Amino acid sequence: MDREETLRRTYRAFNERDIDAVLALLHPEVDWPNAWEGGRVVGTGAVRDYWTRQFREISGRVEPESFTEESDGSVTVAVHQVVHDAKSGDLLTDSRVRHRYWFDDDGRVTRMDVLEP
Repeated sequence: MDREETLRRTYRAFNERDIDAVLALLHPEVDWPNAWEGGRVVGTGAVRDYWTRQFREISGRVEPESFTEESDGSVTVAVHQVVHDAKSGDLLTDSRVRHRYWFDDDGRVTRMDVLEP
């Protein structure tokens, strides 16, 4: 599976709240941003805990719009992100952001960063 297809599957599974499917595409010691609370989490268990907390409070949908292969082997994804309050349904943000991913030799995501707009 190529990197773009891996990322498309990742976004689809995230939007469907299929955490196990997303985690299967990540390296066990993945380094992931905690964009909601701040800081970073390391490892698929920590990512699962973060998303479990996040999904109780906010409901985000992220749609990839373009993929750019970077010279260092990473991939940058331009994303349309819409976030609602999980309880009230109120719109919190509707924005475009960029995500950058790094991969291991097996094609699993080892790190993800949210880039400044």
